[in-house]
Amino acid sequence: MSLTYKFFGVVFTTMVLSACSTIYGNKHVEYKTTPPTEFPVLTAIGHAPISLQKSNNETQRMLLAIKASKLAAYSELAEQVHGQQITQETTMEDLLINNSELSIKVSGVIRGAKVLKSYPAGDLYITELSLDYKDVYALYENAKTNQEIKKVTYF
Repeated sequence: MSLTYKFFGVVFTTMVLSACSTIYGNKHVEYKTTPPTEFPVLTAIGHAPISLQKSNNETQRMLLAIKASKLAAYSELAEQVHGQQITQETTMEDLLINNSELSIKVSGVIRGAKVLKSYPAGDLYITELSLDYKDVYALYENAKTNQEIKKVTYF
């Protein structure tokens, strides 16, 4: 009988000690965001021909070229920030290239870019953009939601 009590005592002690170690072994770690020491500034230039815009009205062609040059500059910024996805496909028939296709895709969100200059130069309209990562970092920090611990439950 005393052997049975000793056995249950050892089992009970082991269970209690292992339960305590799991409760006190778990912990919540809170991290603090550290800003970078340097922030790069990216620039991009977009070009659009004025005379090739699809309109009979000269003023409307100018407005379309302004919009197109701005979109081209934003596309260049997106390439610098997010990179390009390049897909290439070649088909061969009788050991001769039958068809070759290359497609490039740029996808991304650009926040915080500023127009430095927007001006006509001959038949081109040019837009120059700037993206300061210090502004991007500030936008990111303001968009983050701060979370606090509401309740902790141990199992």
